[in-house]
Amino acid sequence: MSTDLRTPSQSRGKSRPQIIVVVAAAENDVIGRDNALPWHLPDDLKHFKAVTLGKPVIMGRKTYQSIGRPLPGRHNIVLSRAGGFAPEGVTIVSNFDAALQIAEPATEVVVIGGAALYSQALRHADLIYLTRVHADVAGDARMLPLDPREWQEVASEFHAADERHAYPFSFVTLRRRSVRG
Repeated sequence: MSTDLRTPSQSRGKSRPQIIVVVAAAENDVIGRDNALPWHLPDDLKHFKAVTLGKPVIMGRKTYQSIGRPLPGRHNIVLSRAGGFAPEGVTIVSNFDAALQIAEPATEVVVIGGAALYSQALRHADLIYLTRVHADVAGDARMLPLDPREWQEVASEFHAADERHAYPFSFVTLRRRSVRG
């Protein structure tokens, strides 16, 4: 059985790209600590690569700096208002709308963080690939809680903690619910 991940706007033939948010968050919605991930989950990094490869990725300046380099095989678009910030291999824009325009004509764009960008992008997102880390961890960056009235879980895959993964986690796919009215 296949799951149709198209959003209602795509099903009606609208042409804007599908906006996908990719985020790893603990049970307490922590997504970062000291500009880094507060966990090491190798399978999550593989999953991240699989869902972003070949697509434009939109990120904030701090997220880019924590990664330290452009992500290969992806058009890296970085939001920054910092003057003089111009690393090679990325496109710098000052706002989310400009990032979406730069990403055209892609059919999908992927937002990869940080917290401020997530809060902006979630209003427009069609799909979320959430890695839910099954732990409460300390951190200084949080994601806004997801409203279950707006998001429908369409897939979930649990992974137990093991010698490579300190915490259990789940890959959860959420699709924006249809607007009814």
